[in-house]
Amino acid sequence: MGGGNNVTKLLYKPTEAAEILGMSRSGIFRLLSTGQLESVKIGGLRRIPAGALEKYVEDVMASVARS
Repeated sequence: MGGGNNVTKLLYKPTEAAEILGMSRSGIFRLLSTGQLESVKIGGLRRIPAGALEKYVEDVMASVARS
């Protein structure tokens, strides 16, 4: 093998999701607790699927458009 790391991440840590969305880690956990952002638990680890981040952004954009 060799070369660069061209792997697309499917699951993100809450801190990574916070960075992607430009918000705080506590903000991510607030979204998780209210069900606005979906996640999965793998053992003792909380992970957020890439698709859940995309869906959250789409939902926010739709909400803004309706306002």
